[in-house]
Amino acid sequence: MSEKQKMLAGEPYQAWDEELFQSRIECRKILRELNNSIPNTNEWRAASDALIPNAPDAYLEPPFRCDYGSNIKLGKNFYANFNCVMLDVAEITIGDNVMLAPNVQLYTASHPLGAKERVVDGVEFGVPITIGDNAWLGGGVIVCPGVNIGENSVIGAGSVVTKDIPANVVAAGNPCRIIRVIDERDSI
Repeated sequence: MSEKQKMLAGEPYQAWDEELFQSRIECRKILRELNNSIPNTNEWRAASDALIPNAPDAYLEPPFRCDYGSNIKLGKNFYANFNCVMLDVAEITIGDNVMLAPNVQLYTASHPLGAKERVVDGVEFGVPITIGDNAWLGGGVIVCPGVNIGENSVIGAGSVVTKDIPANVVAAGNPCRIIRVIDERDSI
């Protein structure tokens, strides 16, 4: 099994494998085009489409960063504000109408706790992240590997999301915790 196949299967893999390294370099070339273009221009749209195919109405406010792009699945009407980072060594699945404020970071990449495996052997592994429809992540939110955020939920600015968050709640903090349920009082 190749290191890329291991990575996509969520198994431990060598991140400095030549095939994976070249894939990241190709992604960086597309990111350079995206991040050096003006939003809503032909150059910006071409780079966005090349980076994350099948998301024609996604709006990625430059600068945007990711590892591969090919492991990001975006729903309709997606918006990412400035400085979004998606470490997509595992799949990141985002529903429709999701908004990410500035500096949101989604990390699927993880490492063994043992120093030899982590540092000497250079082993990594990935755990998918899922964000449901209509979710909103505030500025500076960090989502850790393996987290699922339910539909319609709002994550407060500066939160570090280490565990799943159910649908229809406001959650915030470090670690992120449920503050309250979203109900009729939240409609304008």
